[in-house]
Amino acid sequence: MVSERQLIDYIKGAAGKVPERVDGIGDDCAVFGCREGCKQLVSVDTLVEGVHFDLTWHGPRELGHKAAAVNISDIAAMGGKPCFALLSMALPARLDFAWLTAFTEGFTAELKEYGVVLVGGDTVASPEGLLLSVTIIGEAEEGRILYRSGAGVDDVIMVSGSLGDAALGLKLCREGRQASWPQLAAAHLTPRPEVALGRHLAAAGSGVTAMLDMSDGLATDLAHMCAASGLGARINADWLPISVSARQAALDLEIDVLDSALGGGEDYRLLFTCPAAVEEDLRREVKAVLKRQIFRIGKMIPGCGVLLCGRDGERDVSFQGYEHLTR
Repeated sequence: MVSERQLIDYIKGAAGKVPERVDGIGDDCAVFGCREGCKQLVSVDTLVEGVHFDLTWHGPRELGHKAAAVNISDIAAMGGKPCFALLSMALPARLDFAWLTAFTEGFTAELKEYGVVLVGGDTVASPEGLLLSVTIIGEAEEGRILYRSGAGVDDVIMVSGSLGDAALGLKLCREGRQASWPQLAAAHLTPRPEVALGRHLAAAGSGVTAMLDMSDGLATDLAHMCAASGLGARINADWLPISVSARQAALDLEIDVLDSALGGGEDYRLLFTCPAAVEEDLRREVKAVLKRQIFRIGKMIPGCGVLLCGRDGERDVSFQGYEHLTR
C-alpha cells in the first residue's frame, strides 16, 4: 500500500499549477479570493462503494471521471462556473498505487476539462469499502444564480436531454452487458455535467425561473423543486425524452422504460422552468448557441406533488426516484 505522503505528492503533481490567487495543496486549508460582483457556490457530494458505484465494472479512470463530474454538475445546476475542488478519500488496503494513479488521472482530467483546480483534500484508511468525498467551489454573477425555489404557476417544465439512460446503463453493467449498448453504459459510468447550458440558462434575460440537476430521478427531483417553490407539477408521459437505445434496452431487459425515466436517477440532466412566453425564444437560442435541444415535459400548477398524465389517466409519482436513507 502506498504511503499517504506519496499519494498526496502524486495528486499534487497531477493537479498541476494553481493560479497566483490560490494557496493550494499543502496546508490545512486552501486560501483563495472571489471576484467582486460574484457569489461563491460550494457543494459537497459523497460516493460510497456498494451504494454509488461497484468496482466490479467501474474502472478507476471512469470512477475518477464520475466523482468529478457529478460534483461539477451541482455548480452547473445553479448557473455557475466551477473553479476549485477538494478530494477526500477513505481507502481500503486492497487498492494499490496503480489503481490510485489511474483514478487520479480520470479525476484531474475531468476537472481540467472544465477549468477546475484541485486545491486540497484528505486521505485516510478504510477498514472496508472505498469512500470518496468531493467539495466543489464555483462562482456566479450576483443576480444570475438559479435556485430550485423560483418556479411560478403555469411555468413550463423543461429538461436538457434524454431520461433513464443511466439507470438502464447500470442494469446492463450489473448483467455484464455494457458492450451491447455502450451509450447507456457511458451514461452511468461517465456522466457529462452541463456547465455551458447551465451558464446560458442563468444569463440575464433568459427567463429561466428555477433549475436543478437530476441525480435522483425526475419524479424525486421535480418533487424537490415543487416543494421549494410551493407548487405542484403536471408532466406528460408522452413528452418525456427517451432515447432509442433506452427503449430498445428496456424491451430486451423486460423492464418499463417509463419507470427508468421517472425514477432511475443519475441522469445529471438539467431540469428547469420558464414562463411559456419565453419558451420558443429559449429553444431557438439554445439551438443556435449550443447546437442542442431542450424538451418541454409539463407545467407547474397550484398544489403540491408531481402528477404524471398518461394513457391510463393521471397518478401521483412524487418522490418515486432514488432515496438514499429509505432503502
